Amino acid sequence: MKKIFARLMKDESGATAIEYGLIAALISVALIAGASQLGNVLNGQFSFLANQVTGSQTP
Repeated sequence: MKKIFARLMKDESGATAIEYGLIAALISVALIAGASQLGNVLNGQFSFLANQVTGSQTP
């Protein structure tokens, strides 16, 4: 029983998988936040351009 417990304590494959999962989750959150921010900036730019085009067409 001691050998099994000692082997289990030395096995780090589960910890490595959890670490990779956490890294992937953090990268995903960063990408989502960046894409959201980029979307807001692009929305503002397109709104500005639409207003400029609309304003230039009125007599």
